[in-house]
Amino acid sequence: MKKVALNGAGLLVALFAAFPVYWMIATSLKPNREIFSATPQPVPAHPTLDHYRDILTGNLIPGVTFADFFLNSAIVAVATVLLSGLVALLAATAVARFRFRLRTSFLIMLLVVQMIPLEALVIPLFLMIQRLGLYNTLPSLILTYLGFSLPFAVWMLRGFVAAVPKELEEAAAIDGASRAQTFRRILFPLVAPGLVATSIFSFITAWNELIFALTFINDQDRYTLPVAMAFFNGRDDTAWGPVMAASTLFTLPVIVFFLLVQRRMVSGLVAGAVKG
Repeated sequence: MKKVALNGAGLLVALFAAFPVYWMIATSLKPNREIFSATPQPVPAHPTLDHYRDILTGNLIPGVTFADFFLNSAIVAVATVLLSGLVALLAATAVARFRFRLRTSFLIMLLVVQMIPLEALVIPLFLMIQRLGLYNTLPSLILTYLGFSLPFAVWMLRGFVAAVPKELEEAAAIDGASRAQTFRRILFPLVAPGLVATSIFSFITAWNELIFALTFINDQDRYTLPVAMAFFNGRDDTAWGPVMAASTLFTLPVIVFFLLVQRRMVSGLVAGAVKG
């Protein structure tokens, strides 16, 4: 009975968490007369793909399509994930394996950065981006998101690197492996699960962020998807059908990325256990 109760509670929590996603997808498939009906229906009575067709073939802004916004978000998110993963892994290895001056202060600063609200950094970062000549460019967003994701990534990866026994690296050195070979063949496979977890965080941060994308980008053809979503809201009403269709397409890459990375995370955990 205890197991049944726990499974039932878990099922209720899962349904509660999944219901908004289901309602978003169901609404995107409803015609306008069902969306604005006085008695909302949980299941579309006459499902249609008109809302998806409208956002994919039409222009939210003259001369700019939904695919352009999608491409901008993909470039920013992928570049942020790759750069944050590389820099965080090297920094975490240095912090976990070497003893240097101000090492403890560096770790404390990583935590302090996480406590600063993003809204307080908009103006200072805006002025910095202007002085660097990166205003109205996608690299400005990549560098900004990199600064926000790195502290968390370094702190998390530090624990994974510290958990790897030094004896494995020493044994590889005795067998004639160089530092680069030891890092690539011994340390990297064992730290891969942590790298995957930080990549998920970096991807979601870069994919969903709105404030800095709206502040640093002026040209409409360089807007990311979160900024483009604002164009569905009119002065008097909101096009809920296209909003839900765009939100569904906006959510799919995050789900796909998580599912792909989750498999590698599980395989990395198993491989690390065997090698350990």
